[in-house]
Amino acid sequence: MRTLAFDGRMGASGDMLLAALLAAGADRNALAPVEDALDVRYEVDRVDEHGIAATAVRVVLDDGSEGAHDHTDHDRGSHASGHSHTHDDSDGHSHTHDGATPAEGHGPYRTYAEVVGIVESMDLPASVESDAIATFRRLGEAESSVHDTDLDSTTFHEVGADDAIADVVGVALLLEDLGVDRIVTTPLATGGGTASMAHGEYPVPAPAVVEIAADAEWSLRGGPVDAELLTPTGAAILAQFAVGVESLPALDVDAVGYGAGGYDFPDRPNALRALVGDGGRGLNRESITVLETNLDDAAPEVLGDLQRSLTDVGARDVTILPTTMKKSRPGHLVKVIVEPDDADRVARRLAVETGTLGIREHGAGHRWVADREFRTAELDVDGETYEVAVKVASDQDGEIYDYSAEYDDAAEVAEATGLPVREVLRRAEAAVRELE
Repeated sequence: MRTLAFDGRMGASGDMLLAALLAAGADRNALAPVEDALDVRYEVDRVDEHGIAATAVRVVLDDGSEGAHDHTDHDRGSHASGHSHTHDDSDGHSHTHDGATPAEGHGPYRTYAEVVGIVESMDLPASVESDAIATFRRLGEAESSVHDTDLDSTTFHEVGADDAIADVVGVALLLEDLGVDRIVTTPLATGGGTASMAHGEYPVPAPAVVEIAADAEWSLRGGPVDAELLTPTGAAILAQFAVGVESLPALDVDAVGYGAGGYDFPDRPNALRALVGDGGRGLNRESITVLETNLDDAAPEVLGDLQRSLTDVGARDVTILPTTMKKSRPGHLVKVIVEPDDADRVARRLAVETGTLGIREHGAGHRWVADREFRTAELDVDGETYEVAVKVASDQDGEIYDYSAEYDDAAEVAEATGLPVREVLRRAEAAVRELE
């Protein structure tokens, strides 16, 4: 399985993730949709981090001047006067160069809905758009939880400007370009001390980082220095894409990249390391969107036919759950898994079939699925041969971990032979297992 592994011992920010992905082999040209849509450009440099050659990325305002898109290599140690560092920025890792205006700190604060509108206007691939919006939803929900506001009215203070949109969408585009199957991260260092934010001085990690981490599949670790190492943007991106591991997994590594942060520490490199290679066994990762709606007046016949009618237009799975709605009325929650490209069509069919007035798009971005194939089990019962289809599930390396006989086939055999259905299921699965 093609795996991307982040070494989180120096935390992560949006610019560090961009830089690490570019250094690990992602194509710089994949970022073009962001530069075409926003008045910003990515400035990509080569820098020295305590003897380690690393990549640094800044999002700067695009003034349209000649050479605005040139990307030259620099050595941090050789031009100290042209490469200063700011420590009171919201991202914690910002670089400040002479001759270009950083996008950070410029531009308006925006609400979640405004940010979503900008992302949707960028003409991105469906999976990239879905992941970017889901990432900003994580940020918005974290902000709204911290400030006790609702999502739609929450204003992004640190992450609502163009530079944050460039970070989030840029990382999604670079990950799409790399084409990895699995993304993991070791425990992410938060740093320590305090950091200056829009609402004052707060202890590290920032409140939004803690909220995001609570819903993520990786863990936090304090230190190793007193500085803000893990930013809300970095945390939200990794919460969307990565799962946690305690240590770097076994990999046949074929690419390594280092993404530089903005702090200079006297005794250690400040860089996010990314490794790409073929990893151990795992499941396939595919992009999905989850559609949801609540119904309190749907006829049983309509609900019963939703599996067929929604599958006909692209739904991958349909689940209907009983629930209690306003005024204690009984109702149903309909959840539909679809590929991002099919979401509009499936949502339209769901509305037409049920009469619902609103459909939510849930924040799920991916699912992991097995390779599946059907094999035929031949069962001998009293001299007669019967066939039962058996679904075989395996990971990407071909290791089988489950056998599941088709119930309808087993029920027909049970009716013909008088055997219990569960006995037919057991015999069919055992027959296929014995062939392996």
